[in-house]
Amino acid sequence: MPLFPQSVLFCCDHNSVRSPMAEGLMKKLYGQRCYVQSAGVRGDLDVDGFAIAVSAEMGVELSRHRSRSFREMVEWGDDLSSFDLVVALSPASQRAAQELTRYAHIEVEYWPIMDPTGLGESRSDKLQSYRQTRDQIATRMIDRFGPPLAEDDAPASKE
Repeated sequence: MPLFPQSVLFCCDHNSVRSPMAEGLMKKLYGQRCYVQSAGVRGDLDVDGFAIAVSAEMGVELSRHRSRSFREMVEWGDDLSSFDLVVALSPASQRAAQELTRYAHIEVEYWPIMDPTGLGESRSDKLQSYRQTRDQIATRMIDRFGPPLAEDDAPASKE
C-alpha cells in the first residue's frame, strides 16, 4: 500500500457533489492524519442538496462547504504544489489537474466516480444515486488509504 499522504486535494467538475463528499469523508474517516481540501474545474455551483443529505447520513457535514475552482483556490493562497496527492474524480478534473501540476512532482490519481446529478426521477431514486456515489468514494478511499481510524482514535469534530 502506498504511503499515507500528508496532504490531499480532491477535485471534480464543479466542487459541488463528488469532491466535497470526498473531502468530508476523508476528514471523517482519517481525522487529522492529513490536510484535505477540494476544488473543481469550475466553482460555479453551490453544494448540491442531495450530496449534503447523503453525507449527513454518515455524519459528514457539508452544508457550510463553499465551492471553489482551481483558480479561486490559488487566489486564496492554496498552492497546488503544496499537495502530495491530487485525486481527480472526473475526466475533466483529471485533465485540469495534470495540466496544473505538469511542472511539479505531484501524484495525480484518477478515480472514476459516477456523477449522480440528473439520475433518478423521484427523490428516493435521486438519493439512491447519490448514496451509490458516496459509497464508491468511501470504498476507493479505504482501498487506497487503509482502514479508517477507530471512533475512539478520531479527534472530536469541531463542527
